[in-house]
Amino acid sequence: MARPLLPLTEPCPARRAALRAGAVVLLLGTRHLAHGAGIVAVRVWPAQDYSRVTIESDQKLVARQFFVATPPRLAVDIEGLDLDTPLRELVAKVKPDDPNIAGIRVGQNAPGVVRLVMDLKHAAAPQVFSLPPVAAYRHRLVFDLYPEQAADPLETLIAERLRDAAPVVASAAPVAPPLPPVAAPAPADPLGELIARHHARIESAPAGGLPLPPVAAPAPPVAAAPPPPVRPVTPVARATDRLIIVALDPGHGGEDPGAIGPGGTREKDVVLRVAHRLRERINATTVGGNPMRAFLTRDGDYFVPLATRVDKARRVQADLFVSIHADAFTNPAARGASVFALSEGGASSSAARWLANKENQADLIGGVNVGVQDRHVQRVLLDMSTTAQINDSLKLGSVLLGEIGGMAKLHKPRVEQAGFAVLKAPDIPSVLVETAFISNPEEEARLRTAAYQEQLADALMRGITRYFARNPPLARNRTV
Repeated sequence: MARPLLPLTEPCPARRAALRAGAVVLLLGTRHLAHGAGIVAVRVWPAQDYSRVTIESDQKLVARQFFVATPPRLAVDIEGLDLDTPLRELVAKVKPDDPNIAGIRVGQNAPGVVRLVMDLKHAAAPQVFSLPPVAAYRHRLVFDLYPEQAADPLETLIAERLRDAAPVVASAAPVAPPLPPVAAPAPADPLGELIARHHARIESAPAGGLPLPPVAAPAPPVAAAPPPPVRPVTPVARATDRLIIVALDPGHGGEDPGAIGPGGTREKDVVLRVAHRLRERINATTVGGNPMRAFLTRDGDYFVPLATRVDKARRVQADLFVSIHADAFTNPAARGASVFALSEGGASSSAARWLANKENQADLIGGVNVGVQDRHVQRVLLDMSTTAQINDSLKLGSVLLGEIGGMAKLHKPRVEQAGFAVLKAPDIPSVLVETAFISNPEEEARLRTAAYQEQLADALMRGITRYFARNPPLARNRTV
């Protein structure tokens, strides 16, 4: 008996499943069905400290990497991907002036496996790690390419100072005309002297010996020319025995934009401009006859972990640490500048506690290799703060707050305290300056102007100078 045909208007279960699968293909696209991961964005962050490459995707990526030393290159196989436009664009994102990456090659190594090869300019210590979604970011696969031999920041500062202090020789009298060249003395002729002595012995020998032809006596030495007259010169400034170093810490950077104002102004950009202006003033200032030098924990748009900022300041033996930020709050009416120091106990206010918690999350947004971060935390971010450091920080914060209050509105009239991770250098007076509320439209517009940035830099410079006038820097084993 033949089976009855199903009506055309009622498809069989298998056909219904196929139709549903087709609808999914139309909605999601074949790439998502094939491998499940789609590239959201690719970014390259070049810097002298290290260069970072980030691949952001809608699902976690699995990668296997291997490093080749000669010539230096990092090869990475990323599973679950097909070569697409964003990955091809990664090649063009590497610029010729990248300090660490010479170029990137990308290709389909196998079905569902994309291979990246990063050609490097020197021996490197690469770090590859994944970050879970946080803030505005999805899953991130991060490649941090550190030079194998990192430059010593203190040596770099001293070298800059020596270049600035290079002596310019000035003559106090007319320069005498050059003396005519004098012939150099004839070099000694040991062989000629030996022959002459032998000839003398033959001549003094009994008759019958074979005479030798006469040998010319060596030419008499030419008298040495008198030394040229000494030209008097004016004394030049000697390199000082004490270089005063102020560590400037522009907050956020790279993957971490910091707060973003209603007009799109990014905190990381504004605070870096203020730090550059303040650096110019510090480098042109002396205290008690000793030159000052500014050291920036970041000098471009790249991310620096909180513990690394502290570690950098300690490596250059900084006398002060000033972290520069721009505040933000959910209420756009909030306004005014603030200065914070570390607290041994609890925060001085709920607002200070809230802000410290927010700033301490920078590592989560910027992205830190957890294994490396753990080592930094063990070495640097232990609560090693001392009462003396906090007292000095409060003194520094007080003079800075007074100078800022002379040119801008203050959010609070006193220095507040909280557990900011970036202020935990145990031997350096450290403060965090919130220059204004970038979330306030009026203050955001002011922060964007060069005039306001100049005023901020001037106020901070006056405060630093006043602090050193009252608290001379301690002698240290640092020379230039």
